[in-house]
Amino acid sequence: MLSFSTDDVDPRDRFEQWREVRSKGLFGVTIELPAERRAAFSGSFHAEKFGTAVVSEMTASSYVIRRTEADIARIEGNSLCIGLQVRGPGRLDTGLGRSETIANGDMIINHSDLPYDGTPSTNGGFHFRMLKIPVGDALTLGRSISDLAAAKPMEGTRTLRPLRALLDVLTTDKRATADPERDIVHIVRLGLAARGRLAESLPEVRSAIRAGLRYLALDIMAAQYHQIDLTPALVARSLGLSVRHLHLLFEDAEHTFSRTLVLMRVAEARRLFLAQPQLSVSQVAYACGFESIATFYRVFRSVYDMAPGDARQLS
Repeated sequence: MLSFSTDDVDPRDRFEQWREVRSKGLFGVTIELPAERRAAFSGSFHAEKFGTAVVSEMTASSYVIRRTEADIARIEGNSLCIGLQVRGPGRLDTGLGRSETIANGDMIINHSDLPYDGTPSTNGGFHFRMLKIPVGDALTLGRSISDLAAAKPMEGTRTLRPLRALLDVLTTDKRATADPERDIVHIVRLGLAARGRLAESLPEVRSAIRAGLRYLALDIMAAQYHQIDLTPALVARSLGLSVRHLHLLFEDAEHTFSRTLVLMRVAEARRLFLAQPQLSVSQVAYACGFESIATFYRVFRSVYDMAPGDARQLS
């Protein structure tokens, strides 16, 4: 894990340290900021390993950023980079007349060892998350990506929603629920399909699409598990899928849709027993989406090997 911030640096030295030590020496990029704005510069950075990938997050004052041929020669990566511009719009220029606008919420996908220029369109700072994944032929299914210049995914593909869902999981605290080996492979395949390097019809891409959509289903379930009438049909409709397709999303998962929902509900029930022991068993059961007290008792005991009332004694 690597974390640093300019907070502990003298304001007069913050930008210089960020430019020379962090940007040039660690990130392999060249940055520029007008002299009159350097005294107000601030930034923070956090990175950690997740499986074979490096997950990073940066917030900083706005500046011009370049990855030059000299930067690449100094620090090569041979990695696929999948980023999210959380905040801080601008222009991205990759040479040969290729330039596009990057808005808040846009994803950017590229090979790490190609030049680019990024110019902010405001002085309001930026917030950026990124996955950097070392690649080889097995991971890219034999497709070369050494010429994959930085750009947004293609519009109108089936991969965009699952790609964004997986990126959200892997670059936030949600990654505690992810499978490092499986989900890193899935997001690489989705990223390459979203840039037109892999066909959506490939079995590996279809599997990755299912994985991303499953995370979207889990988000809906986590937000609505307390509703007694939360059914597969409701979740499927929210995702624009058939019920059969929804159940297919969970075929590769550890548990079925129904079992996953039950486990969410009993986990919340146990938390409530510990956090609010004054609540009755029936209050907790109904608050967690169970429509039958008998079912709640049976399921709770099967999961925790104790009666619901006994869980309260653990508080």
